[in-house]
Amino acid sequence: MKPIRRILEIAAFHRWKTLILVILVVMLTGIAFARYATSPIDHSLTAKIVNIPKGESFFWISEILNDAGLVENRLFFWALAFGKGATKSIRAGEYEFTGSMSPVEIIEKLVRGEIKYYTVTFPEDITVNEVARKLATLKLINEKEFATLATDKPFLASLGIESNSIEGYLFPETYQFNRSMTTKEVIRVIVRQFWKEITPEMRKQAEKIGLTLNEWVTLASMIGKETGNKDEKTLISAVFHNRLARGMKLQSDPTAVYHLEQEGTPVKTILRKHLTADTPYNTYRITGLPPGPIANPGIDSLRAALHPDRVGYLYFVSTNDGSHYFSSNLDTHSQAVSKYQINRQKK
Repeated sequence: MKPIRRILEIAAFHRWKTLILVILVVMLTGIAFARYATSPIDHSLTAKIVNIPKGESFFWISEILNDAGLVENRLFFWALAFGKGATKSIRAGEYEFTGSMSPVEIIEKLVRGEIKYYTVTFPEDITVNEVARKLATLKLINEKEFATLATDKPFLASLGIESNSIEGYLFPETYQFNRSMTTKEVIRVIVRQFWKEITPEMRKQAEKIGLTLNEWVTLASMIGKETGNKDEKTLISAVFHNRLARGMKLQSDPTAVYHLEQEGTPVKTILRKHLTADTPYNTYRITGLPPGPIANPGIDSLRAALHPDRVGYLYFVSTNDGSHYFSSNLDTHSQAVSKYQINRQKK
């Protein structure tokens, strides 16, 4: 019996030894896991931009993160993700991670869908082509698709735009976009801001003074292109309203070169030859307003188009300091041109 008892004692000892070893291994693994989960990946790792495609499995996503140097220990990372129920709740999109983030912070960011946003500011009187180039530079749109949509009648109608182009309805403001957005979604966000700015009272005023929505925006775009001086906008508006009432050509320089902007070859200096260009927008050739806006006006220009100053001005000329000289008759205007714009085309 003694040998059997001895064997049993030895077996019991080894079982305890094995159990203690298992407990020790589990404890050490738990400590290592906890340390892994809450410690920075690598302080020396520079910021990483990671794109998580739509429809990818969690394991493939973990490989994308691993390739970016953000996983290190796959088993621990998988265990952490499964433990947090994150494997089926990761939002696709573009993320920015740094080496100072811990694995748990990375997973929580993925679950919250904190994708990277790009801040884009469109200044007043920017053109549709300039908007497209700015967005394309940040890879937020497909530029060819944007150009197609900009003149797509059904799409424009879905945005409430009764015009041949989206020009004029891309409201100048600061926006935040992410690269998971489609080109259509980006456009909708910008146009939605236009409609937020346009009040029912403003539309009633446009009707009251005999302007359709498109005519109003067109006039506002011309005002914005003529001056960036807020205090002068209602005076510029008065000149255009007075000319329209008298059947005079508007003779606005920016309209004479808009066709070049449409073609992708904008000009900074307007020459005499430009003023004779036979285009539908050139108000030196046509009578009345152009067929559509020539830029995307801000709220000050939109308001000025509706509320011109009650003055008799019919002409204005730049004084080369950001302001204009206004005249009620041609003789006074001619003198102003000689004074301020010698050898330049008169308005």
